[in-house]
Amino acid sequence: MARAGASVVLAVLILACALGARADGSDHKYKEGDHVPLYANKVGPFHNPSETYRYYDLPFCAPEHPKDKREALGEVLNGDRLVDAPYELNFKEDKNSKILCKKTLTKEEVAKLRDAVAKDYYFQMYYDDLPLWGFLGKMDKDREQGDAKYLLFKHIHFDIMYNGNHVIEINVQTDPNVAVDITEDKEVPIEFSYSVTWKKTDIPFEKRMEKYSKSSSMPQHLEIHWFSIINSCVTVLLLTGFLATILMRVLKNDFIKYSHEDESLEDQEESGWKYIHGDVFRFPKQKSLFAAIIGSGTQLLALAIFIFLLALVGVFYPYNRGALFTALVVIYALTSGIAGYTATSFYLQLEGTNWVRNLIFTGCLFCGPLFLTFCFLNTVAIAYSATAALPFGTIVVIILIWALVTSPLLVLGGIAGKNSNTEFQAPCRTTKYPREIPQLPWYRSTIPQMAMAGFLPFSAIYIELYYIFASIWGHKIYTIYSILFIVFIILIIVTAFVTVALTYFQLAVEDHEWWWRSVLCGGSTGIFIFFYCIYYYHARSDMSGFMQTSFFFGYMTCVCYGFFLMLGTVGFRASLFFVRHIYRSIKCE
Repeated sequence: MARAGASVVLAVLILACALGARADGSDHKYKEGDHVPLYANKVGPFHNPSETYRYYDLPFCAPEHPKDKREALGEVLNGDRLVDAPYELNFKEDKNSKILCKKTLTKEEVAKLRDAVAKDYYFQMYYDDLPLWGFLGKMDKDREQGDAKYLLFKHIHFDIMYNGNHVIEINVQTDPNVAVDITEDKEVPIEFSYSVTWKKTDIPFEKRMEKYSKSSSMPQHLEIHWFSIINSCVTVLLLTGFLATILMRVLKNDFIKYSHEDESLEDQEESGWKYIHGDVFRFPKQKSLFAAIIGSGTQLLALAIFIFLLALVGVFYPYNRGALFTALVVIYALTSGIAGYTATSFYLQLEGTNWVRNLIFTGCLFCGPLFLTFCFLNTVAIAYSATAALPFGTIVVIILIWALVTSPLLVLGGIAGKNSNTEFQAPCRTTKYPREIPQLPWYRSTIPQMAMAGFLPFSAIYIELYYIFASIWGHKIYTIYSILFIVFIILIIVTAFVTVALTYFQLAVEDHEWWWRSVLCGGSTGIFIFFYCIYYYHARSDMSGFMQTSFFFGYMTCVCYGFFLMLGTVGFRASLFFVRHIYRSIKCE
């Protein structure tokens, strides 16, 4: 118990330090001539966000002894590898065409840079924690001859804005007219240079990051976002209105009919959902797997809610390097106790006997596939020498978090669930032998019902998905978390209502095996999201190559699987509440 408590405190401290501390611990105040930290981060193909490499993997000008910046867990998970850059951008010091270095590129280096230019490589740096980007070169195509000319930019101009003793904004410009031809495989002498211009601005230091969020909050984007919200809200209102009207009318008629059956029992025979009252609370097959799904789904739902709370209070501001990844790792570890408690408690309610095995199953249900996917993708990243490959030390840290926080809290939650002594509250007694389910038409089978259940929730979030994907798998910035949270709430509500409706229609035709069906129908939205991933990759993105493709589909499959578990849990909980309510409202002999 003490060990688990210490683990919780440790994890909270890690999260607070990682999310609240400045990237370099400085106060960002400088005097004229002071050195302002500039770090080169990474380079990579513009259309492949996961395929990034260390800055000095390409033959750029490098300091005599480049030093790597010490990075937090989230920064490493994000693929950031910051190292000292050779440019001297001292505070309020203008420079005009200062030579960075002179070098002669070998044939191999020319071929490497030409390949980078052909793939639209960009570089990213951080100046006083402000991000900046630029392209390495450009490719000119001769329309008449059809030949391509590869040009490498050799001069960079920095436009820096300041207010008082603070750096406010930085922009980078590359001059296509000052470039060197690297089309042919031959040694090329080159002189890299840069210039700096400082300008005063009235923008306060507290608002210097706002420019990075403007792209996602511009009027045309906000209009589309709000259209998405209104569309989803109308869908929800119509859906819930229709379902509530139909269910209330049908249930009212059912209650009236069943209340009169006691008086005229000899004249009419039981039919419909009351007929199967002795089977509707018969526990499902594969109890351990079922309870593990409910436990893992509850944990993922709690994780999503906590992440949204952090986002709404402004923790994930643009380019707060690695904050989201750190939060995901630490909060997932802290919420493992919820999974342990929920799964064990529910498993024992289902009269399960081996709760320890069920607890291990719960711990591996989501982490297992995620770990296997990570091992494969990390191996691919190592083969490509990409920055997405995690260093050994980071892997050790993640394993320690799992061993010292996740596992103890999971066990602690399981013990608490075992000692809760809660019983499954069934309003009706279950008969000894199950009734035979009547033969039903094909459209009442599992797969068509899953298709119906997943389509409506997916249609409510479809428009917003594009912006999320463009942010995660592109270079757009997403900052309107309030809208995203509303869409998430809508997704939960629609999933619950659709699953309840399908559960009622299933019981009405005397099919009492609704337990697994409610999970599958609720979670089917995750399958729709996966099909959208395929569509987005082929129709909306320019991603290519084995590494980027494997990263996209590998991690998105895990995300869709997480949505399946989370929404499947929502569907089952809503259906269980509904089924208990309707059977509690009638007399069951």
